[in-house]
Amino acid sequence: MKPTQDLKKEHEAIKLLLKILRKISEKLESGEKVSVKHLDSILEFIRVFADKCHHGKEEGLLFPAMENAGIPRERGPIGVMLREHEEGRNFVKGMREAVTRFKKGDRKAEADIAKNARNYSALLSQHIDKEDNILYPMADERLSEDTQRELEKGFEKIEREAIGPGRHEEFHRILHHLKEVYLERT
Repeated sequence: MKPTQDLKKEHEAIKLLLKILRKISEKLESGEKVSVKHLDSILEFIRVFADKCHHGKEEGLLFPAMENAGIPRERGPIGVMLREHEEGRNFVKGMREAVTRFKKGDRKAEADIAKNARNYSALLSQHIDKEDNILYPMADERLSEDTQRELEKGFEKIEREAIGPGRHEEFHRILHHLKEVYLERT
């Protein structure tokens, strides 16, 4: 499997999480209850799976390999992706801070959770589309087979070190449970 195929597969899980976040935002905005445990699970998924692992693979390995292959960082697609990663982290920080206030009984925090969740979801949806349809095809075209093999090894190392044994499957179980709760129940 090409490294970009691995990243696209991870995008599928992240896109499912974004759908769940949009549904949670709707619930919060309409005054419905949302489980704090679910919010904590979502923040953990984003922190470890989406950011530490997925973005770690891109920022630590793929993007530098693309730069070495002649694709510019500044004023190029890599720079745009890096800025969007930072923007996403700011929305997640806003969610995390709002969840902390929510746990302390601040009812106004629900609106901040929803706002940051919606903004994060909108940003990442278009970000993923750009990566899947523009950036990754560029990588596939420009990176040698040797470089792609090295990336695959590096991706496996990040999986082991950033997530740890069994966590990947655990995150998918959590995601499946959240899908049942928020997307499959009416």
